[in-house]
Amino acid sequence: MIKTGSTMMLDRSEPAHCTVCCCTLANKILMVLFMVLLIFATLFGNLVTLAVVVGTKHFHTSQGYLKASLAVADLAVGIFVVPLSVYAEVHLMVAESAPEWTSHNSQLVNFHPCNIIGPIFAGCTFVSITTIFLLTIERSIAVLRPLHKDSFITRKRTTILIFLSWVGSFFLAVSPMVFSSEIALEYNSCSRMCNYALGTIGEFPSQAWNILLLFPAFDFTLLGSTVVINIISLSSIRQHSKHRKTLAETEIKTTSNPTFSDIKAAKTIGTLTVAFTASFTPIAVFVVGNVLGNKWCNFSFFAFWILATNSCWNVIIYSVRDQKFRLCAHKLLMPSQRQNTTKT
Repeated sequence: MIKTGSTMMLDRSEPAHCTVCCCTLANKILMVLFMVLLIFATLFGNLVTLAVVVGTKHFHTSQGYLKASLAVADLAVGIFVVPLSVYAEVHLMVAESAPEWTSHNSQLVNFHPCNIIGPIFAGCTFVSITTIFLLTIERSIAVLRPLHKDSFITRKRTTILIFLSWVGSFFLAVSPMVFSSEIALEYNSCSRMCNYALGTIGEFPSQAWNILLLFPAFDFTLLGSTVVINIISLSSIRQHSKHRKTLAETEIKTTSNPTFSDIKAAKTIGTLTVAFTASFTPIAVFVVGNVLGNKWCNFSFFAFWILATNSCWNVIIYSVRDQKFRLCAHKLLMPSQRQNTTKT
């Protein structure tokens, strides 16, 4: 995960950074308030998504399964990752000193919360990227090969792919600690999150560097492929739209074109990709700057938390782009109004 794999290059030997978010009491309060609101927004949005997908037969499809997997990954960020940051920052404000474990990396204490939270954060980010990639593949098949969609895209195959994406993502998340004793986890004073860091050695070894390069290589490869596939799918949709206009004028019907619902779904996944790419771009900029020797402590805070807010965007995108999802969510949240409508 880029967001955990990049700040390990920040020097732990430096004194605590006074970032723009935390230099004054007012900034600290605003930061904690933002984190708390992010927790509630993430939990609410993704629980609604899961309730709609699980409780509506219309969404018991391959696409629905993938959206549920994405919601679970985002939900884990709101349950495990952000609350730890809230605890650390509230403790710092109330006790006027940070928890002891925030001053040491995971190799220097018997139990470090980041040993659990760090891989969860990394794994869930990998799962999100992988799931968006799979959603893009699923929709591209529906658009480019509509006649083969039902035979090629099955719920069984999708379930297997979801399982493999979770196993592979979390294996990649723990691989730095498994394959190198030189990499640890710490609560970073810049990003205010659990990040991968150097252990007890002073300079960055080439072996650890090669292992941590798996993170940006994985992220950039999948995200880049997702963008390319979305461009191809959307270009095909434009061609189909022109073709349909021609057929409408000549009153000729064909079944080889994607359905209107497939086109709408492809556009929704395209929007998801754009949103994730937008939230991921600051991290990409930070990584490049970090490699060139720039610390960018203030920027790292905004970059990491912009990416974290992506966990609550998906339900908004579904609600705006997918009318069926919007109606089901409305019925779920407004049961009394649904009963009144039924009676009348």
